[in-house]
Formats: sequence, C-alpha cells, structure tokens
Amino acid sequence: MALHTWLLFLVAVIGLSLTPGPNGLLALTHGALYGHRKASWTVFGGVLGFALLMALSMFGLAALLKASADALLVLKWIGGAYLIWLGIQLWRAPALHLTVAGQGAQKPAAALFRQGLLAALSNPKVILFFGAFLPQFLDPARSLWQQFAVMALTFALVEGLVEYLLARMAQRIRPWLERSGRGFNRGCGGLFALMGAALPLSR
Repeated sequence: MALHTWLLFLVAVIGLSLTPGPNGLLALTHGALYGHRKASWTVFGGVLGFALLMALSMFGLAALLKASADALLVLKWIGGAYLIWLGIQLWRAPALHLTVAGQGAQKPAAALFRQGLLAALSNPKVILFFGAFLPQFLDPARSLWQQFAVMALTFALVEGLVEYLLARMAQRIRPWLERSGRGFNRGCGGLFALMGAALPLSR
C-alpha cells in the first residue's frame, strides 16, 4: 500500500471510529458501569469481531476482482453512493441518550469480551460498510492480502484506542454527547458524505 493511500485511509478510519455506533456505545456503557480496565475486554472483543468481518469482506472482494478487472471501479462508485447514504442517515439521527443507573453488578472478563465480539459480528451493516469502504483504497496491482493486513492492523489500533478512550472517559463524555450529540452526528454524517463523494474520484 502506497504511503499516501495509507495516510488517506488512516484519516478516514479516524473519522469512522469517532462516528457513534453499537460498539462505541457498548464501550461507553461498560466504561461507566465497570471501569475502563474491565471495559478493555469489551473493546478487545469488538476489535476482533471487526477484524473478522474485514477478512470476510476482503475475501469476497478478492474473488470478485479475480473474476472481473473492472469490478473495482464499479465497487468504488457503488460504495461511494452507499457512504453518502450513510452520511445522510447519520446527519438525521437524534442525539445519543445514555442512562447509566449506578454501578452495575460486576461481570467476568469473558462475558464482557463476548458482548463486544457479538456486538460487532451481529451487525450485518458492518459487512456492507466494509464492502463499500475498503475498495476505495485497494490497488489491484499490489498484493490484496498485504493491503488487507495493513488496513486491518490500522483499523484495529485506531478503533481500539478510540473505544478505550470512550470507556476511560465515560462519565465525562456521556453528558457532552447528550448535550451536543446532534451536532456531533451531523459533523460525522457530513464526513461520511464527503468521503463517499471524494473517494471514488481518487486515484
């Protein structure tokens, strides 16, 4: 993967990780209930789930690109349209309201890990998203699996760090999201729409 492509991917992944989603909400909730150390298991489970879904998406993309040389261009435009649609949906989404009533009963680390893993794997939209997102950065002239390894590692590190920070600062972030969440959603939605419009045009 070329350096400029990776830097573009890194910026996009940071924006993606900051976007409200089920795993971010789960990390925030577990951070408020159990503390950031226990919630680290939730984060680890979610990151592993995302990596598995990325592998599934990449496996399908690799098979498709072998069948058709023009498939990547088609995927870029379809994916761009899907990202724009997601941006519009996020723009219209209401602010996040999270109520945490006191300290929850302690759960074992395995249970928190399982919840994070299942929260990622049980969301079919994630596979669709990766199917739209990853082709924007693929170079068919290079090894797809080397590119996947770089993208998966980058995504895992950024997503894991963001979710851990959410868990660590849960008590401070929660009131801010409830107060300013609508504007935050619109900012993230605008970022998605911008990526959807710009990435298919990139070379």
